[in-house]
Amino acid sequence: MKIVTYTNKERADLGLLLNDKIYSLNAIASSMNDFLQMGQSAMEKAKTVEESIKNGSSNLEGISLTETKLLAPVPCPPSCRDAYAFRQHVATARRNRGVDMIPEFDQFPIFYFTNHNAILGPTDDILCMPDHMQKLDFELEAAIVIGEKGRNIKAKDADDYIAGYLIMNDMSARALQMEEMKLNLGPAKGKDFCTIIGPYLVTKEELADKKVETAEGHDGDTYSLNMKCWVNGELLSEGNMKDMNWTFAEIVERCAYGADILPGDVIGSGTVGTGCLLELNGSHKLANPDYEPVWLKDRDVIEMEIEGLGRIKNKIVLENDTHSLFALKKNM
Repeated sequence: MKIVTYTNKERADLGLLLNDKIYSLNAIASSMNDFLQMGQSAMEKAKTVEESIKNGSSNLEGISLTETKLLAPVPCPPSCRDAYAFRQHVATARRNRGVDMIPEFDQFPIFYFTNHNAILGPTDDILCMPDHMQKLDFELEAAIVIGEKGRNIKAKDADDYIAGYLIMNDMSARALQMEEMKLNLGPAKGKDFCTIIGPYLVTKEELADKKVETAEGHDGDTYSLNMKCWVNGELLSEGNMKDMNWTFAEIVERCAYGADILPGDVIGSGTVGTGCLLELNGSHKLANPDYEPVWLKDRDVIEMEIEGLGRIKNKIVLENDTHSLFALKKNM
């Protein structure tokens, strides 16, 4: 199934997307958060609705996708974490900085908490302060949404706690990020302003034919899903979700160690190899010292697509505000 949050008569509603039409699920739950809190019973009810539409026994009237707007599937997640699962991205970025790969990457998955109150949907504009525009970057990622409360979950059982999958763009203000991380804390303000998720929550049965063998020594499901990102129509990034060196199940195990995970929690994969300008700029600069780095700018349009998970499209918009954190630095 593809579960969406969408605008219905100027309010957010929960729906089922089928054949480019949205069918309201508010008879089951009024929001994605409420739907996920209900757990498997809500999923089963939604599946019954989907089957009735497919076999023609439903009296629900669908709304065309062109007549509404898709919002962030989970508009207000209880938390939003982002992991570091693609070795290619980590190794390349470190190589470009002239530092060795860290052996700890291959020992355990890691994650950080980002701002769950700064979630945007699949077509929303990305409002950026002037400081954000200094080395503004995208990050091409997949993400999961937790569907059941759990604690101290083992990786071999963790896929049962995943409600579904979606696209994530972990927007990054690199100048802020690079400066604050010199103090060995963060990322914080460099990631604080925007995380985009969407366009819908895709449940696992939709991806069954894309499931592939998981690497030896690892636990959890692996899916072969192509990942792409365009900026202003130019393809810049391309990878595959199967190249995650840590599975989502293993990441969930780490997240749930000594802590509760909750329905609606969003957990990103981390950036796919080639999936951000920081990595691409570094590789170009290594090959050609005269290369001039490229960063996102006002009015740029970012499009991301993951096979089976849909497509998102967002535009950068510079906020009309001159306030600057850089200008507040002391003792310079």
